[in-house]
This record gives sequence, structure tokens and C-alpha cells, in this order.
Amino acid sequence: MFSMTTKKQNRRRVASGFTLIELLLVMLIISILATVVTIRLVGNAQKARIVRAQADISTFDTALKAYEIQNGTFPTNEQGLSALITNPGLPNWTKLLDRATVPVDPWGHPYVYHCPSANGNDFDLYSLGPDGVDGSPNNVKLD
Repeated sequence: MFSMTTKKQNRRRVASGFTLIELLLVMLIISILATVVTIRLVGNAQKARIVRAQADISTFDTALKAYEIQNGTFPTNEQGLSALITNPGLPNWTKLLDRATVPVDPWGHPYVYHCPSANGNDFDLYSLGPDGVDGSPNNVKLD
């Protein structure tokens, strides 16, 4: 009777564990899935940064137009976008951005503001984009 109990216990031990091949197969499947997910997320992260930069630029654009209506002119290059947050000394000024400082773009660069515009517009406003180079095709502007 002692030997039958021992054989049943041994069978349970063997049947209850995973083999090395099964573990390696599971690890292979998990790593393939992780690779596919990572590849898809990397492209979407860059797109999300571009969309965020465009949203920030749109917010600045609206605030700059409100600033011009209130004060009769756009902020100068020296005043920059900070004129939307702190009073540059104008009597009709009101705070137009609910922030303590002007935010930077999603890549950590300051947004570029020029008034008057080099293109004949009221002002230029854009992000330097992922490469941080002014005038590159990666600069982010409103469409």
C-alpha cells in the first residue's frame, strides 16, 4: 500500500508542473505580443505630441486675438506669449491664459512667437517640433 501512495503522489507532482518547453513557449508568445504593442504605441506617441502642440497653438491663437481686441495690438516680440499671463503694463489688460508660466511644447522647447509675421500675417506662432530646429519641415503649425 505504501508504494501505491507514493506512485500517485509522483504522478500528481509531474502532472501539476509546467515543462521547460511550455514555459519557453509562453515567454515567446508574450514577447511577440509586447513587441507588436510597443511598435504601435511608439508611432501613436509622436502623433499625440503633434496633436497636443496644435491644440496649444490653437489656444494661444485664440488668446492672442482676444488680447488684440482688448488692447488694440498684439504683444510685441519682447513681451511674447507671457503677455497673455502677466500684465506688460497695459490699462485694459486681463489674464487670458490660466497658467503660472507659458507652457513649453511636448518636446520641451518654447513655442515660437513673432509679431509682426514674416509672411504678412498678424503674427507667427509655431512649435519647433521633435528636432527643435527652426525652419525644419518638422515644425508644428496650425493647418
